[in-house]
Amino acid sequence: METKTVNQSIRHIVYAKHGMVATSEPQAAQAGLDVLKRGGNAIDAAIAVAATLTVTEPTSNGIGGDNFAIVWYKNQLYGLNSSGHAPKLLSLESLNQLGLKEMPRFGFTPVTVPGAVAGWAALSKRFGYFSLKDALKPAIDYARNGFVVQKTVAHHWQNANQIYQKALKHEMYAPWFDTFTRALQAPKAGDLWFLKDHANTLEEIGDTVGNSFYKGKIADQIDAYSKKYGGFIRKEDLESFNPEWVDPIKVTYRGYDVYELPPNGQGIVALMALNMLENFTFKDKELITTYHKQMEAIKLAFADGLAYVSDPKTMTTSIQSMLSKQYAWKRSQEIKVKAVDPKAGKPLGSGTVYLAVADSEGNMVSMIQSNYMGFGSGIVIPHTGIALHNRGHNFSIDPKSSNVIEPHKRPYHTIIPGFLMKNRTAIGPFGVMGGFMQPQGHVQVLMNMIDFGMDPQQALDAPRFQWMEGKKILVEPDFNVSIMNGLIKKGHEIKIEPNLSSFGRGQIIMKDSQTGIYVGGTEKRCDGTIASY
Repeated sequence: METKTVNQSIRHIVYAKHGMVATSEPQAAQAGLDVLKRGGNAIDAAIAVAATLTVTEPTSNGIGGDNFAIVWYKNQLYGLNSSGHAPKLLSLESLNQLGLKEMPRFGFTPVTVPGAVAGWAALSKRFGYFSLKDALKPAIDYARNGFVVQKTVAHHWQNANQIYQKALKHEMYAPWFDTFTRALQAPKAGDLWFLKDHANTLEEIGDTVGNSFYKGKIADQIDAYSKKYGGFIRKEDLESFNPEWVDPIKVTYRGYDVYELPPNGQGIVALMALNMLENFTFKDKELITTYHKQMEAIKLAFADGLAYVSDPKTMTTSIQSMLSKQYAWKRSQEIKVKAVDPKAGKPLGSGTVYLAVADSEGNMVSMIQSNYMGFGSGIVIPHTGIALHNRGHNFSIDPKSSNVIEPHKRPYHTIIPGFLMKNRTAIGPFGVMGGFMQPQGHVQVLMNMIDFGMDPQQALDAPRFQWMEGKKILVEPDFNVSIMNGLIKKGHEIKIEPNLSSFGRGQIIMKDSQTGIYVGGTEKRCDGTIASY
């Protein structure tokens, strides 16, 4: 992949021979590197990073969340969907009985079965050189003996605390404040923080290879707290959960194979947008046109994704038809000179963390993990440190929607890992976390590299936009003013958003097929770190 010079990079590109870890928090990156140096492979290191991030960046993920992974292991690509399903007792009827008009953000109602722990165990069992217990040791050490709170984490922790003090008045939320505040104060950047209950829970997860979480003591604690406060989740929901090994889906884009995981995740949105954009030619001197077509393609892809993506068991439109080149060409012809409000087409036929890891054997992992909307539901199981996610918030309560809430169904899921290949050769993992920004980030950073020859760091540093709804687009403060004015003339409603976390946080590791050298880029919009050797 040829590269060219663009705007001054805030962070420098990083090269490594033996191994590399890229993620959003430096202590977690170091935990992964330590595992690689102790003889673990990329999968062991990814588990170590993921578990450590539940400790050092609890503002974005936790033991009570979900995860997904794409793994390149011994020259073969694997996909893992470890997102949980709705509890057996949670249905449209039960929500109607509660008088709910939409899925709530807080409390037990939006809590689906957490899949993260099962994902770690499944990855470790199939690919790991270390035991799960050994892979979790760095996270346990940080939780028990203390970690230093980084700047971005402190910012989001303090914001969450302010919101929760106003919104979470019920006694069932008291364990959140007991766990994540001291005298109702969130930590500041540079503070030393301890999560000793969290350490004990991780230790039990390691000792039982995750079984305690789904079938033992921890499952009993989740069940009891849910029953106490009228929640829907039960031990039998946890017992019935298994992560799913899936085949990644792909499109070819200008000779590259771009891989995502199939629904219930939204990776297909990025693939549909790229499929449309391949029908156009982009030039450096026509950036207004480039951005316009990117925005319109993303809008059309989201219109289809939001209309059709759900648990694949209930989808009425096939993945193959949504990724058809013929359908992509048809949709691309709907992109005109002016911005339009997006509508779903008719295909033929039926606050997250991201990490990338590569090892000396050429194995690579693209992994993403989340509690959703920051800390999640606001529910922490007493004396465990487990903050339960609120993924059920993404269910629809429209009975006509393919994503309507049903028992034992997985919701439309925002977190998506990506992987790039060419000519059957692995290039490497990439990802941009951040809710509905994720497929938009994937499209933008991939096009920066493939269409405009940027290296991974330049591709991540480049200004981003985010489509919100209709013709509304958010752009970063350093977005070019003349381009912004040109887009406004095309009918886009542009607003500068000073909160950089709105635009996702990405990590990229690419492997040079000739030299075997890894090259990595990390996110400037957070405490992004690359650890390598």
